[in-house]
Amino acid sequence: MKPAELRAMSDEHLELTLRETIKNLFHLRFQSATERLETPSEIRKAKRDIARIKTIQRERELAAQRKAVEGAMGNG
Repeated sequence: MKPAELRAMSDEHLELTLRETIKNLFHLRFQSATERLETPSEIRKAKRDIARIKTIQRERELAAQRKAVEGAMGNG
């Protein structure tokens, strides 16, 4: 998935996509171990998607923290 597509998702949808991608990676690794994996590049793609999703989640978390700190300093 493209980062722009991921950023357009809500937090809940992003979490669901992360869970699905992790599950998919597990199945790909299982196929790789049993030598039934047709396209080994799918494992790399899944890992990169997981990293992208986690990066976006962290960006949102930091933005929320920054907003809370700015709000607290403005009111204090």
